[in-house]
Amino acid sequence: MVALRRFNTTVERCSAALALAPGPTVVLHCVDGSSVLALSALGGRGARPLGVWLDVDEGYPAVLAARDVATLSWLVDLEHVVVAAPSDSDQHARVVTELLTNDEVNFSNSVATLIGAYNRPAPRHPVSVWWFNSGTLLGAEGSLREGLREEVDGGVVTHFDPVEL
Repeated sequence: MVALRRFNTTVERCSAALALAPGPTVVLHCVDGSSVLALSALGGRGARPLGVWLDVDEGYPAVLAARDVATLSWLVDLEHVVVAAPSDSDQHARVVTELLTNDEVNFSNSVATLIGAYNRPAPRHPVSVWWFNSGTLLGAEGSLREGLREEVDGGVVTHFDPVEL
């Protein structure tokens, strides 16, 4: 099973994510700006698979997050996206998931209704969508529990490891 490491940092220090030791995928979370813009600025310099942590809300809804994820996937080797929201993170994550295809989307849940929607081009390869809920990441690949937090150069790394059954 996959393990992820959230790197909370500033936009200015986001390139430090690339310097982290090899291992689980780093999911970038900029605490002072757009994680998508910071990660896209890295371009092809990110040789390792990366992830992005997105805080969605009324000002940055899941439909816009899906557009950003699709675009970002063409600029960096994007493997994971985590959707965090004040409430209904799973519903927001579902909107993002539905919109990461080349197909017409007709879908409705508690946070969005999409009729005849498109979000092209779809990512080059599948992107795993996770949602954050009370210290746990949940997604199609399973559950990851928040664990060790460590201060590193440029920010804080939080470990999310598989939940042992």
